[in-house]
Amino acid sequence: MRLLFFPIILSCTLMPVHAIEAWKTMKLWPGKAPGETYELPAEAEQPARPGQKQVIRIGNVSTPMLSVFKPTNPNGTAVVICPGGGYNILAWDLEGTEVAEWLNGFGVTAIVVKYRVPRRMDREKHAAPLQDAQRALALTRHHAKAWDINPERIGILGFSAGGHLTATAMTSWRKRTSPVVDEACHYSCRPDFGILVYPAYLVDNETKTKLVPEVPVDKDTPPAIFIHAGDDRVTADSSVQMWLAMRRAGVHSELHVFPHGGHGYGLRPSADPVSKWPKLVEAWLKRTALVK
Repeated sequence: MRLLFFPIILSCTLMPVHAIEAWKTMKLWPGKAPGETYELPAEAEQPARPGQKQVIRIGNVSTPMLSVFKPTNPNGTAVVICPGGGYNILAWDLEGTEVAEWLNGFGVTAIVVKYRVPRRMDREKHAAPLQDAQRALALTRHHAKAWDINPERIGILGFSAGGHLTATAMTSWRKRTSPVVDEACHYSCRPDFGILVYPAYLVDNETKTKLVPEVPVDKDTPPAIFIHAGDDRVTADSSVQMWLAMRRAGVHSELHVFPHGGHGYGLRPSADPVSKWPKLVEAWLKRTALVK
């Protein structure tokens, strides 16, 4: 019996993990993305370097896309997801499709943004991605009725560089960074809430106490929840300082800093308590009536 039992278990562990499929995929822009001045090599998955975890890393994105993952029973809330990757690649499954599947599990429609990477040589690191994030928010609001979404419950979630992108989208919504190209451009690109998981680049490099200029928090910044680990190589000061700025501005927000956990864990479980963050976020969304 024991000899038969082991191969069965082994075969189960080697089975491919179920991959969630998008309900709808579409280009973000009707033509060429704004501000593109040169051609990149073809979009491709980047191989992992020795010692790196198994993650789908997408590079050379010049045609940004939007993928909609719709739950079986939508509750009206939607979240636009910005994967991380240092603004050089996108951690597509770890911080994108796996997150969409989690959100779908409690009725939230997930919209994963394949924003432009790597950094454009002639622009700020976040300039092209911010155009794409603002466009994704406006498109989601434009299609809200058709996608079973409440246009007043559309949030944004980002990891690492995607957390920086989330912060810029939360604070720069008054100024559209791209030209009007169609009707969707007339819809608001202000997210109704934010979820920032180990966000990067939010503080100055010297003191780590000042927010960067592209994140001008004020009283109209939407509420947010922050998740970080104290031993993260990407300093937790990014989360702490933005949370403090929001508190001073009178904006409801929530902060969780764990002593251990590192960086780049996504939703994948570990022995560190930080990996339980999805339950904290789900509870926050329900407690603040952002999910009903």
